[in-house]
Amino acid sequence: MRPAGGAVVLGSGQRPGAVDATEARRRGLTVLRRRSGGGVVLVSPADLLWVDMVVPRSDPLWHPDTGCSFGWLGELWRRALRRSGIAAEVHEGRYEPGTWGSLVCFAGRGPGEVFVAGRKVIGLSQRRTGAGARFQCGVLLRWDPAALADLLVLPAARRGALERDLAGCAAGLDLPEHRILEALLGVLQVGGNEH
Repeated sequence: MRPAGGAVVLGSGQRPGAVDATEARRRGLTVLRRRSGGGVVLVSPADLLWVDMVVPRSDPLWHPDTGCSFGWLGELWRRALRRSGIAAEVHEGRYEPGTWGSLVCFAGRGPGEVFVAGRKVIGLSQRRTGAGARFQCGVLLRWDPAALADLLVLPAARRGALERDLAGCAAGLDLPEHRILEALLGVLQVGGNEH
């Protein structure tokens, strides 16, 4: 789904003071907090496609280890992007925050997250309950590190460094939303039979 409006979404462990609320309001953005993930995400209809998937505990895709549980999802997205002509890689290691990952979601590398030419294009998080897990997939359609950096409360020198570093951390997919969703649905329809 495409978000209906813009928001700056804090990760579960971030303090509200990490975002310049006045600047966010000036841009018409709501400041929200999610119960999953670590860093800030700038959500806007033009920049981010949001896809949620639910896996009940009784499903074969369920894995009790939260880190290992992302593997199938990253592979699913990799195959969907391949159907769209994009070569992607799935991060299979542990979480690597890098310099800015604890502040900005798309600056880190998490298990199952998807990268093109070393830059994150799909970020993942999950929320677990007694019934199962809801996986949240943020698919970057466009990446504007300056727009995000200007919303964060940082000294000017650090903001400049953040903006420069973020330019190489992530990238928007150069695909229309409908092609991404068609490719994802195509992979889901063939199940595990496509390699």
